[in-house]
Amino acid sequence: MEGGERLLPKGFPKLKNDTFLRAARGEETEHVPVWCMRQAGRYLPEFRETRASQDFFATCRSPKLCCELTLQPLRRFPLDAAIIFSDILVVPQALGMEVVMVPGKGPTFTEPLKEVEDLLKLRQKVDVTAELGYVFQAITLTRHSLEGKVPLIGFSGAPWTLMSYMIEGGGSTTMAKAKSWLYRHPEASHRLLQLLADVIIDYLVGQVAAGAQALQLFESHAGHLGPELFQDFALPYIRDIAQAVKSKLKEEALPLVPMIIFAKDAHYALRDLAHAGYEVVGLDWTIRPQEARAQIGKDVTLQGNLDPCALYAPKEKIGELVKKMLEGFGTQRYIANLGHGLYPDMNPEHVGAFVEAVHAHSRHINKHS
Repeated sequence: MEGGERLLPKGFPKLKNDTFLRAARGEETEHVPVWCMRQAGRYLPEFRETRASQDFFATCRSPKLCCELTLQPLRRFPLDAAIIFSDILVVPQALGMEVVMVPGKGPTFTEPLKEVEDLLKLRQKVDVTAELGYVFQAITLTRHSLEGKVPLIGFSGAPWTLMSYMIEGGGSTTMAKAKSWLYRHPEASHRLLQLLADVIIDYLVGQVAAGAQALQLFESHAGHLGPELFQDFALPYIRDIAQAVKSKLKEEALPLVPMIIFAKDAHYALRDLAHAGYEVVGLDWTIRPQEARAQIGKDVTLQGNLDPCALYAPKEKIGELVKKMLEGFGTQRYIANLGHGLYPDMNPEHVGAFVEAVHAHSRHINKHS
């Protein structure tokens, strides 16, 4: 690690605030825990300053910078969890694909997958420690640097979401190129999805070995699939990942950490996701809390789901919206979050108002219930 001795994933400081982990496991909490997707992001001036002269993926490969960026929001807000600063596209990079961050455009693959034969260009066996060890180092360093303040979440993109980026070559409004593979090349699509799932399983287990205390799987592009395509090309791999990660954690005598599945815009699959082997199901903002609870049942923790754009509202309005959200979800078996990540032009003070409102209103509800 830069300029210092590498810390080992052991002897971590004692955890002082386990509210997030207790909620994830369905245990009683005094207040609703809260964190935000993309809480380490461009809305923070200190984030922009730290990242100013650095290439995005060079930042991802620096354990020291990832640690600093992960800690920044915790210095500002009383969040109940940290999530390691990284990117879901480090997995395609580990398979041998080149991804660059183009200003104003976002992540771009220099040579996306076009034909089935292109699958042969991918590494068929990936040593995750060799290819993604920098993420593990960042997790270990951050876990020590947190000093037990809150738990640290690790994450990965899910197979379909990563496949769609690898074929589209970047973001897309339709995912038409990637979806065309599902219809024209179903067998090759399954080969690619299985290859990704195998890497993701080892990657997530490696994150726990490095010190991650919870894991989130991002199926960010679930909304581009209807119920049938999701059933065939997304859900089986989501299930397999949960099962295999838990099995390997047991085999390696590692902690059985809670796992979160966030499949954006997949309300058509909530019942299936409730039985996919995850302790927590994350929700976007397009479903009512009561409807989600009715579909998922009481044995799984829910996470979400305030519309990120609600943070553009005045602070008083944010408080009202949070109160309504908490009343919809209830204050147990629930983790507050946004329905997607924070946007770069958001006011940090409004993020603070969101976090404080979750704590204040949930304590009040618990006290008077």
